[in-house]
Amino acid sequence: MLSSPVAYLKGVGPQRAELLQKELNIFTFNDLLHHFPFRHIDKTKLTPIGNISPRDEYVQVAGILAPLETAGEKRGRRLVSLLQDKTGTLDLVWFQSINLIKKIIQPGQPYLVYGRVSFFMGKPQMVHPEMEPWDPEKIKGKDFLEPIYPSTEKLKSKYLGGRQISKLTSVLLQHLSEKDIPENLPPSMLEELKLMPRFQAYQNIHFPKNTTAYEGAVRRLKFEEIFFAQLRLNLVRLERHRFSKGVVFEKVGDLFNRFYNQHLPFELTNAQKKVLKEIRVDTGRGKQMNRLLQGDVGSGKTIVALLSMLLAADNGYQSVLMAPTEILARQHFQGIKELLEPLPAEVAILTGTTKGKERKRILEKLAAGEITILIGTHAVIEDPVQFHNLGLVIIDEQHRFGVAQRARLWEKATLPPHVLVMTATPIPRTLAMTAYGDLDYSVIDELPPGRKPVQTVHRYENDRSLVMDFLKAEIALGRQVYIIFPLIEESEKLDYENLMEGYDVVKTYFPEPQYWISMVHGKMPVHQKDENMRRFVVHDTQIMVATTVIEVGVNVPNASVMLIESAEKFGLSQLHQLRGRVGRGAEKSYCILLTGKKLGNEARERMKIMTSTGNGFVIAEKDLELRGPGDIEGTRQSGILSFKLADIVNDRVMVNTAKELCERILKEDPDLSQPGHEMMRNFLHSQKGKTAWSKIS
Repeated sequence: MLSSPVAYLKGVGPQRAELLQKELNIFTFNDLLHHFPFRHIDKTKLTPIGNISPRDEYVQVAGILAPLETAGEKRGRRLVSLLQDKTGTLDLVWFQSINLIKKIIQPGQPYLVYGRVSFFMGKPQMVHPEMEPWDPEKIKGKDFLEPIYPSTEKLKSKYLGGRQISKLTSVLLQHLSEKDIPENLPPSMLEELKLMPRFQAYQNIHFPKNTTAYEGAVRRLKFEEIFFAQLRLNLVRLERHRFSKGVVFEKVGDLFNRFYNQHLPFELTNAQKKVLKEIRVDTGRGKQMNRLLQGDVGSGKTIVALLSMLLAADNGYQSVLMAPTEILARQHFQGIKELLEPLPAEVAILTGTTKGKERKRILEKLAAGEITILIGTHAVIEDPVQFHNLGLVIIDEQHRFGVAQRARLWEKATLPPHVLVMTATPIPRTLAMTAYGDLDYSVIDELPPGRKPVQTVHRYENDRSLVMDFLKAEIALGRQVYIIFPLIEESEKLDYENLMEGYDVVKTYFPEPQYWISMVHGKMPVHQKDENMRRFVVHDTQIMVATTVIEVGVNVPNASVMLIESAEKFGLSQLHQLRGRVGRGAEKSYCILLTGKKLGNEARERMKIMTSTGNGFVIAEKDLELRGPGDIEGTRQSGILSFKLADIVNDRVMVNTAKELCERILKEDPDLSQPGHEMMRNFLHSQKGKTAWSKIS
């Protein structure tokens, strides 16, 4: 029944069906059932016109409609009228469909009017109100809420506005029975959580008798969305743990022990030790590891990755570390090569710029098993790159790579290699549980000893010369500074012009030869970008002017100031990532957020959060609250978070409850075969292919 084309519903037909498909993606009865109203109007509640205040957003009023008049010319043409009750008058205005409105509404008649209210020259007005003839006798003694559905201007012009969609939904629900919307949660769960039955929930989300019934319906359907998303992810993880074969790292050998005992540059934190232990257990049990490792900027993820690669080498396996940019790949390569200098382990780098003889040499040695660790950009996934015995894949800043790109790496081994996915974009716990539930999850939540917190301050544009004086004072002490400009335009040309303009301003404050400046941006040829980076790293230049190209991975311990221009144009997690570029050495470091004087509430809130905490996880939670999950960098481009009703920020408690319930059920019954669980299994089976989730990390 629910899979029937919407054209077959009484009142739709082929033409309307085509419009519903194009405008609202409604193809079937099921799609219409899931086109939920965005609000309900209580038809029994009226606001006297004289009581409307600027604090009111939407109001419902009733009164007599005055004659209609056309005002203005051409573009400014509009239809105006007044609605009058005993307490006052309300201006009504229409800018579109003027001729149609003139035909369908009748002056002098009583109307029920609903809409968003605004004030013009001190008087309340409504633009394009919803109207219907009003008969107070008809609604006496009734208690009902009328649904208002999302529609579009095109649909409204073809008589398919919110009210018509309401009529179609009503027809649909009359045709449906419990057989068409079967229960998918066991009775024990409904009782434990006091949830409304499923069929009843669909009736009440569309046409509730009262607010309580509507809230109960929303709660039930939200829980269902979250619960089944969790259940799918947990089943994927469970299946991997039970059935996916993986290479076995049986022993901790000579390379690992020598490095750990003799060459480790610092004592590991407890958090790092805990993660290493989790990786050790994962890689030793013959199942493929699929682990997400998140740690704040500078928390020491790279050393954990290196020790994991030495563990692979001790067991005769090669490792590959894939980074999103050449700059970051080279930095990993230099750092790891230096650390492994005393050990018999060959490290190589492969990027898009590795050419000719050097490339041929690396590919040959890799295929022969003579290279222990390969570090590179996505060049490592190209077809000619073949490993002798690949056992471990480490992906840095995983959100920069697509699923298909990553999958190509484990096609290069007979048994799927272990996978460690790293990110320095702290993912809020709620989001991680929802988006990454199919991965095992590790967190490095403490910074290595000796890392000093970065002092963050917010300054306005009119403080610029004081800020520049401070930068000069730091440079005089032998330090280096970053000055970052945002990418704000749609056009690369304009971005480049903005940066060049900023660069010229910086040069006026820091003239050569007293000061030397490196500049780095995305459009620059790679060799030039690398050379400018290199000069800054070796202290040939004291100032680095850049766009967010340097957000991930540049490590210059001598840099002590991060100045972020137009900081209001950056998101919280990006500001935090940029701040992480300083504070890497022994000296006190600073992050200066420079903004214009006029700030919106959200931008002001971001500045406040940045200056009050350096904890990336706190910042990530706040970012989630401010922006919602869709915008958070690092969340997966999958259907997992595209909930129709649930909101993982506001429904955190529900997310936690659903997660605990899933774990409890799957622990007792991993196949969902026990009585009462078949309905969940059947529902999941019926949804196969409708949710874009992947077994690949």
